[in-house]
Amino acid sequence: MMVNEALALSAVLFTIGVIGVLTRRNAIIIFMCVELMLNAVNLSFVAFSRLYGMTGQVFVVFVMTVAAAEAAVGLAIIISIFRHRQTVDLSNINLLKG
Repeated sequence: MMVNEALALSAVLFTIGVIGVLTRRNAIIIFMCVELMLNAVNLSFVAFSRLYGMTGQVFVVFVMTVAAAEAAVGLAIIISIFRHRQTVDLSNINLLKG
């Protein structure tokens, strides 16, 4: 059955995304790792939809919609920060620190 292989691949992709978010300092790479984690969750939803019906695929459509909006807003913020700071390294960005 393909469900086990899909869930294993999803776990590997999600783990790579978590490691990327926790270890990298570049905002664009962190952003891409978050997208990788979202796609890993989507893969899990599709795998579970084989067992439990079409509901998982409906969730994937919703997650893809939210991910598209998040990508647009996130990239706009990163571009704005790059225009002001000339870098996207998060160790140099402390706008939210009190």
